[in-house]
Amino acid sequence: MHWNWHEAPGLDEEEFFSNAMSWHFSPETGSRFWLDRLESLGFDPVRDVRTHADLALFPNLANDLRDVPVEDLVPRGYGESADVIGAYDSGGTTGSPKRVVLQRDWMRHSLAWKSARMDDLGFPRGADANWLTVAPSGPHIFGRLMAELPAMRGGVAFTVDLDPRWVRRCLAEGRAEEADRYAEHVVDQVETVLASQRIGVLVATPPLLERMAERESLVETINTKVSVIMWGGAHMDPDTRHLLRHEVFPDVALRGQYGSTTILGGSMERPAGPGAESSKACVFDSFSPYTTFSVVDPHTREEVAEGERGQVVMHHVSKAMLLPNNLERDTATRVTAPAGSLGVSVADVAPVASFENATVIEGVY
Repeated sequence: MHWNWHEAPGLDEEEFFSNAMSWHFSPETGSRFWLDRLESLGFDPVRDVRTHADLALFPNLANDLRDVPVEDLVPRGYGESADVIGAYDSGGTTGSPKRVVLQRDWMRHSLAWKSARMDDLGFPRGADANWLTVAPSGPHIFGRLMAELPAMRGGVAFTVDLDPRWVRRCLAEGRAEEADRYAEHVVDQVETVLASQRIGVLVATPPLLERMAERESLVETINTKVSVIMWGGAHMDPDTRHLLRHEVFPDVALRGQYGSTTILGGSMERPAGPGAESSKACVFDSFSPYTTFSVVDPHTREEVAEGERGQVVMHHVSKAMLLPNNLERDTATRVTAPAGSLGVSVADVAPVASFENATVIEGVY
């Protein structure tokens, strides 16, 4: 395989998937994870997967990531050049966590794309680009990626750690007061950093932003110091988004991101068009052709029509990993993707009530 994965957006759809399937299902380059499952698929990916729609042929194997040895996930084609940063867990919202490996080449490629989207959205660079990220670190990929971005953009990374699993456990066991105390403890740390440091970007989840909004002095500090608030990790309904943008933090740009551990990253909010700044819809465009979205009827798995709501399906197709047709715990409205992009874009993302026979508890992340 001598083609350049980073030039994939310039390839036509069939050429991209032909090269990708050859990489992931060749005995010389594919991972043990996929080669071990090839015979059970019931189709030949190299022959049959030629379009984005063909990814629906794959079964959803995301649950296999709960216990697979991480070595099995690395494509053999990397050989000795594999540069695995680490193994990272999903949030565990719906049970024991799924686990993926993060390759350095993918991280650099995806974050370069994300940083370019941030430029489109008015994120600061240089001396004004210090970030304060309130997010889970440790086994969670989100915190690792957020630690990398400030350095790429000329700033310094400040962090406040977050343990979403503990909060979910407290809520599931009826210990809401303990979860509340923990969340207030996190916001206390945010207030301490902002009091003394120059912060241009604040990264936080919607539940924590709502708690910050209850502290008048903290709201004043954020409106004075911060240029951009980037939210993600949990859902934000349109009314809350409108309130935070126009009433609570009117002097700060509010920008969303949406993703998943199982696609090794996420998407960014689409910049508002002319006259659309007051729009309630928050649209997310994917990093096509590598990470893409579909929106389906959860019962039939057929794609819904433009403008209709359904359940989100995420796909990852890159040199580092193949994980297509992964039904997520979210619903969204289907929106047309930008010209030249595969899949669809999604708007007004919201959680399902239950997923894989488990109640979905977001907590703070």
